[in-house]
Amino acid sequence: MTSLAFAATGAAQEAGSTFLLTLAADQVASRIFAKDATLWGPDAEAESAIRLGWVEAPEVSAALLEGITALRDELRGEGINHIVLCGMGGSSLAPEVITATAGVELTVLDSTDPDQVRAAVSDRLGSTAIVVSSKSGSTLETDSQRRIFEQEFTAAGIDAKSRIVIVTDPGSPLDTSAREAGYRKVFNADPNVGGRYSGLTAFGLVPSGLAGADIAALLDSAEEAAEMLRDDDVDNVGLRLGAALGGTKPLRNKIVIVDEGSGMVGFADWAEQLLAESTGKSGTGVLPVVAQPHSPEVTAGAPDVLVVRLIAGDADVELRENEVSIAGSLGAQMMVWEFATAVAGRLLGINPFDQPDVEAAKTAARGLLDATPAATPALFTDGAIEVRTANDDAGWLAGAATLGEALTALSGTLAEDGYLSVQMYLDRLAHAPLAAIRDELAQVTQRPVTFGWGPRFLHSTGQFHKGGPAVGVFLQVTGTAAQDLAIPERPFSFAELIAAQAAGDAAVLAAHGRPVLRLHLTDVAAGVAQLKQAAAALAARPLDA
Repeated sequence: MTSLAFAATGAAQEAGSTFLLTLAADQVASRIFAKDATLWGPDAEAESAIRLGWVEAPEVSAALLEGITALRDELRGEGINHIVLCGMGGSSLAPEVITATAGVELTVLDSTDPDQVRAAVSDRLGSTAIVVSSKSGSTLETDSQRRIFEQEFTAAGIDAKSRIVIVTDPGSPLDTSAREAGYRKVFNADPNVGGRYSGLTAFGLVPSGLAGADIAALLDSAEEAAEMLRDDDVDNVGLRLGAALGGTKPLRNKIVIVDEGSGMVGFADWAEQLLAESTGKSGTGVLPVVAQPHSPEVTAGAPDVLVVRLIAGDADVELRENEVSIAGSLGAQMMVWEFATAVAGRLLGINPFDQPDVEAAKTAARGLLDATPAATPALFTDGAIEVRTANDDAGWLAGAATLGEALTALSGTLAEDGYLSVQMYLDRLAHAPLAAIRDELAQVTQRPVTFGWGPRFLHSTGQFHKGGPAVGVFLQVTGTAAQDLAIPERPFSFAELIAAQAAGDAAVLAAHGRPVLRLHLTDVAAGVAQLKQAAAALAARPLDA
């Protein structure tokens, strides 16, 4: 039997006292499971009406299990035991946490960095099958990834059609073209589930199941949780978490998520994209910050921070003031957080199912690919790092002549309720240790710091950056690839694509009046080392220096 445990202190506990009786009396829980689209107001009703399929995903998705298992066995019988997922945002983050938690291998290709793409297509190609996941069927990144794999399969004498599995909505451009092309298998997902809520649909289950995860057990625990969540009761864990996330007064809109041995590998990253993209709009929302138990934000006691601890069911955790703890199995937790996000959306007065600002960066990137403007000259160069800003008025950067001074200048633009967003447009697998600078920059700024790998965050937290409270400042890092990689039948390469995505997003952020510091590593290895050194040096200074 699935067990869920929840505890709260301080503002989170007070939010429960304020809202739980009303949420129960208004039958919010049962109405969500009845797919009542009126819960989020008349402006959200049309979108909500076609985005509530996730409430029945554990039951509906059971029909997929036989086909996924059969295909997995077929592939293994042919010596194909390496699965690569080509997907972005919700299409990649759910399978990543499912397979990592299950301890099975899945290569997640959610980048347009030429080095990361090349590494993926060069790894065990003879025993590889790819899953191309795109809800819309027109995602530029996944289309580019499919093209390069198809080319490399063919060049190696492998029937590419037999190695490509598609997950998409019925009737999408990819659904049509994939069937016409004769790819190995096409799985259709429920079109009434948004991408970030799709972890328990075909998008989460197909790549995870083909990789060897026990997806039947995942669905079982999710279904048991769903039975608990539909109760209109003040003890409903989903209502309690939703009240804590969206009901604190004044709103603690930085949600610091810390894994304290939950056993769910990477769950905080999945929760980050769910919560940020769902709530960050209309100038409001809550910003998830993925942190470690001893990260500065956890103990700083800032008035706009709520700490959420992901714990094991048998853990004995003593909560500090203004903290929440939650325990449960992966499938159950996915249901709880989806439900709680919908509840938080109601309390915040926003539509938790749309993403009105995501398209802006995509449009800007496409415009740059079409126009290919000349590179903006660097303000100055420090070692292997060219320093630029996306802002027309960059008075905040005046006088800076070194990397350390530029980072200090950006920190100086932070408001008391602000946050720093670090955005790395590099090979996230090769440069994973770079994530350590997050804690160092949080120490420097004494404010919450988020860390995202581009372009994958554009499909999730990118919504919050533009649509949420306008208090973010942005550090963007790009690099010169050692070797570019052409995209078959496209007029641009992977290096050109990722550069356009970075520049496009920076331009949109600057247009919103946000400070954007752009660092370009002319030699990636040297630049990474230099950036680490600069962050460490700043963190080592006395706070009043």
